[in-house]
Amino acid sequence: RKQATEYSTSSSDDEFESKPSLTHKAKRTLRRRRKLEKETKQLIKQEELKRLHKAQAVQRQLEELEERQRALEFFGVKLERELRGESDSGTKDETQMLHEWFELVLEKNKLMRYESELLIIAQELELEDHQSRLEQKLREKMAIDGKSK
Repeated sequence: RKQATEYSTSSSDDEFESKPSLTHKAKRTLRRRRKLEKETKQLIKQEELKRLHKAQAVQRQLEELEERQRALEFFGVKLERELRGESDSGTKDETQMLHEWFELVLEKNKLMRYESELLIIAQELELEDHQSRLEQKLREKMAIDGKSK
């Protein structure tokens, strides 16, 4: 009898000890999960800020590019008038004016290529932002309990 009571006591002690350790493990797992979620949210926010800053820089560059294109366009119109003889500015040689006009065309082409690159970068940023939002939705749906799914 004495051995039976000791055996039953020790087995009930084991059960008692295992229950708190399970809850401790569950709490620890929950803490880890929350910490991971918090870190993930911070990383997402940092990525969003990086994309925002990059988008703002691209927008500024596009605006500057537009101003430079307008200035080139104005200068080009003036130069074309001189080449046609519509302007009374006879101080420049025709070969010099043609050289300036070709340089102007080259510069305009460079600006157009650069504008295309900036637009591609802007589109890439939009796609990255869209992907981030979709990943966030996926994480939210994956976090739903199995019974609710």
